[in-house]
Amino acid sequence: MTDHVGRVLEQWAAEWPDLDVSPMAVVGRLSRVARRFDEQLAETFASHGLDAASFDVLATLRRSGPPYTLTPKDLSASSMVTSAAIAQRLNRLEAQGYVRRSPSSADRRGKLVSLTDAGRSAVDAALPDHVATEQRLLAALDKDERAALAALLAKLDE
Repeated sequence: MTDHVGRVLEQWAAEWPDLDVSPMAVVGRLSRVARRFDEQLAETFASHGLDAASFDVLATLRRSGPPYTLTPKDLSASSMVTSAAIAQRLNRLEAQGYVRRSPSSADRRGKLVSLTDAGRSAVDAALPDHVATEQRLLAALDKDERAALAALLAKLDE
């Protein structure tokens, strides 16, 4: 049985046989898989009262190690959230008591963002479920296939 993208490729081959649409085989499937994965991950985050962007900010602070503090600029560079979205996320996370902003001792105009105990508890509770969801999403691939796919995707992300 051909998947959705395979049917699209067959249709283009019939309608425009001299056009090489083979990139659609990769890009189309990546897009469909990413959308499905995002939906599943969103459900996992929501079960912990988070969304993907909030989880990413908390996880970035958590994996930075003690004292779990970064500048907004470093936080933006180390997370998967755009710099424009950082201020909005920080406002929301601060209102939830998950992060604290304080003045930087090194730069009077700068701020530091720190993970609170509540924020650490939230990310620590969500992370195992997040990883379990990712494991489930990748269950069709064995260890070697996952490594090969990760390496190939890294080449596209350079």
